[in-house]
Amino acid sequence: MSRFFRKADDSDSDSDSSSEEELLSSDNEAPKAAAPTGAKPAMSRFLRSADDDSDSESESESESEEESMSEEDDKGKKKSRFLRTEDSDEDSDEDGGKRVVKSARDKRLEEMEASGKQMDNAMKINDWIAISNEFDKLVRMVQRQQNLAEPVPPFYLRTLANLESSLNAAVAKEKEAKKKMNASNAKALTAMKQKVKKVIKEYEIDFKKFQEDPEAFEREYSASVATDAPAAPKPKKKKAAEDDELDGEDDFTTVGKGGKSYQFTSETILKNLQGVQEARGKKNTDRAEQIRILEKLLEVAATAYQRIRVLLALVSARFDYNSSVSSYMPVELWTSAQKEVDQLIGVIVQNPQYSVQEITEDYDELAERSPETEKNGNVVVRGSIISFVDRLDDEFTKSLQHIDPHGTEYVDRLKDEKSLYCTICRAQALYEQIKEDDPLGRVIMRRLEHIYSKPDAVVQALESAAGASDIKPSIVISQTSSKQLIHSLCIHLYKSGNSLLRTRAMLSHIYHYALHNDFHTARDMLLMSHLQESVHSADVVTQILYNRTVVQVGLSAFRCGLIKESQQILQDIFSTQRVKELLAQGVHQRYQVLSPEQEKAERQRQLPFHMHINTELLEAAFLVSSMLVEIPLLASIDSDEQKRKMISKSFRRLLDFADRQVFTGPPESTRDHIMQASRALQDGEWEKCRDLVQSIKIWSLMPEASSVKEMLTKRIQEEGLRTYLFTYARHYSTLSLSLLSRTFSLPLRSVTSIVSKMIWNEELSASLDHAAGVLIFHRVEVTRSHQLAQVLADKVNTLLEQNEKALDQKLGNATNWNDRGDGQKGDKRGEQTQERRRGGERRGGIRGGARGGRGARFAQGLGSQMAGAQRSRA
Repeated sequence: MSRFFRKADDSDSDSDSSSEEELLSSDNEAPKAAAPTGAKPAMSRFLRSADDDSDSESESESESEEESMSEEDDKGKKKSRFLRTEDSDEDSDEDGGKRVVKSARDKRLEEMEASGKQMDNAMKINDWIAISNEFDKLVRMVQRQQNLAEPVPPFYLRTLANLESSLNAAVAKEKEAKKKMNASNAKALTAMKQKVKKVIKEYEIDFKKFQEDPEAFEREYSASVATDAPAAPKPKKKKAAEDDELDGEDDFTTVGKGGKSYQFTSETILKNLQGVQEARGKKNTDRAEQIRILEKLLEVAATAYQRIRVLLALVSARFDYNSSVSSYMPVELWTSAQKEVDQLIGVIVQNPQYSVQEITEDYDELAERSPETEKNGNVVVRGSIISFVDRLDDEFTKSLQHIDPHGTEYVDRLKDEKSLYCTICRAQALYEQIKEDDPLGRVIMRRLEHIYSKPDAVVQALESAAGASDIKPSIVISQTSSKQLIHSLCIHLYKSGNSLLRTRAMLSHIYHYALHNDFHTARDMLLMSHLQESVHSADVVTQILYNRTVVQVGLSAFRCGLIKESQQILQDIFSTQRVKELLAQGVHQRYQVLSPEQEKAERQRQLPFHMHINTELLEAAFLVSSMLVEIPLLASIDSDEQKRKMISKSFRRLLDFADRQVFTGPPESTRDHIMQASRALQDGEWEKCRDLVQSIKIWSLMPEASSVKEMLTKRIQEEGLRTYLFTYARHYSTLSLSLLSRTFSLPLRSVTSIVSKMIWNEELSASLDHAAGVLIFHRVEVTRSHQLAQVLADKVNTLLEQNEKALDQKLGNATNWNDRGDGQKGDKRGEQTQERRRGGERRGGIRGGARGGRGARFAQGLGSQMAGAQRSRA
């Protein structure tokens, strides 16, 4: 019950002071005796009378005396640690004894000794499994001590000697024992024997010294430990004296992680640099702290040698900050590294006596070097600037791969390409000055990769930024266009001894010609280089560049109006149905399952978004070219056997799918436009075909879109005329040329030229009457036997081609495509040319007896070969 509501009978009870005394008393005091049972409980202070005042006063006095005594005891025994003074610390040290502070080396030795005791105990019971586990732990401890540059402790060598003797005894005992140990223990024994043998071989020199004189080895170890031990701590100083000293100090010493101090002066810069380099790559190394230390060292660097050494270490530290392969380097670190590489190149160019090379003679890294101290007057520092340039370029590409290309961050990041291009040009100027061919070729290739696929305006902007630098290369852009610059860079790489650089330079050169619509030059260079025969053995990156070059050549032919050449070039890549994967613009996962490693490697090879070739534009060019080639071919053939022969399987498949559709709605995609345009062209509606093709919106992304549309209109008119003649020739005996000219909106001269060419190629069985201006058709019925003879001739020709291919593979797989088995060259090229010509003549189809000479032409081909063989025998 609450004390405020007690009755008068309870006034004699004890007060609550006993509980308060218990709370205030210390833990070391003995508990007080319990209060007597006869004592009256304390009365509430609101119900007390005058008679009770004297009793309460006496009780309160006694209670206050007890509380004061307990408080004095507490003050003596439990004073707050924040109120202690030096005197109290000394008293506490005298009373409780001094603490023992052990160094990290002593703690490691104690852990080793504990493992040794565990091994001794396990050896008494012949438990080799436990011995093996403890030995592995002991080896790891010693290896950790070796990483800290500490000597091998004698205890470890003594344990190895004891283990060796124990192992020999255990193996000998096991051979003589009737009862063998269990399999797991025997396996552990054999493993321990191999482990001990391996470790003894690793520490062979120290182990021999220990076996020869263990006491001398221990004395030597103790002496080395004593020299490395830290100095004894100085006695504490008064606070006033410390303040005076701090006020008197002018400079400060930076204390890094682990309490290691760094003094940033020009005299100690090489020593601090060596300490930072020794910590590089170790576990628990703070990379950000290392970068800060190197930045301060760069500020105090006085000589060119010191600046070069610190810059080499600083750039490497920035690249080490991001050790992950999957993620890219932070933009701030990349920018700092790029500026420091520029600074390094500037220091070397301004001081020609200094050079940075990957392979150098050994030198003292703690000693200051200058041209006066060197024999030949040249100071060579170990390092590689070209590797820094390569890493900067790779990290820039990796960042573009990971950033969303549809945001502003990608555009902001792409602006850094100008500074990177300037750095590459400065590196080229440096290697031209010191005349090193191998790194010069690599840096020129890097420069070429940044400009070969870009239009002239972008190249001019990059070159203007590089021209504003104080260090310029010898090869600069001309005032007119970038063709001369690309040509000069490629000519330099053609002279290098690196075949990979020559191949990539050739492909880049061809790509640039194709980009500027110089199709014939690009085609001739591609054919004369014979890269199509050796590209399959090249690396993946070169194969991607080859695919991009071939596609660009096909687009160049399309822009130039060479429809057949464009269709033939683009056919190879579209037949694989893996366009994006072959161009490194996406990971293909439809028909194959990639492992995580393969998918990761594929994603690392992807090109940045701004270097992509628009696959929709590429598909539109390919389908339109296939339409203009396939539709006249479909109209020219009669039999089902001939219909099976097609030029573009992918286009024919799409056309068949469109023909099977019951209902055809308005076109939506690029394919829908081209399929409906193909139907209109088959029906002779060339105007509808033209409107559908020109309504494709993707043409706006092609350079000179208006001229491309005009070219397509002209080609549609011409192929529409040929399709009309193939389709409706059987219904006419004569046909006016002027009517054809008006129907297809072509000049009469163009109509006459097209019809004459069809008659000359035996595609049309007709003749021209120039006086009357009409086309006269000749009707010749083809018999069944004649058709079968034509089919037989085609099959025999196919069999002959297959036999030739099989013979070439049997004679030798390592030979080039134009090497014969008898050592002669060039003959096969002529034969293949003849076969392609014969195939081109047959491809047009046969209509009428005048054009039905396939078997005759095939026999003539065999006859010419046989006649040539007879002449060679004679």
